[in-house]
Amino acid sequence: MVAVLIVLGAVLLVLIIAVVVRRRRGPDPVDSFRRQIDALSPEARRPTIDRGRTDDARADEPPDDSGRDADGG
Repeated sequence: MVAVLIVLGAVLLVLIIAVVVRRRRGPDPVDSFRRQIDALSPEARRPTIDRGRTDDARADEPPDDSGRDADGG
């Protein structure tokens, strides 16, 4: 009788550990893949592209003359 209780306790302990491990499992690989694909969408890339265009526009501007030497030369 005691042996049966020990076996049932061990089985219950294993089930509890399995439930805890299953809940702590990492993100679903399919969800991770979908997020990566969504990040490549035009809507997701738009802010980055706009930032690049702004930087290109700054590069096309003439340099600022405020950095001249103190003697004006």
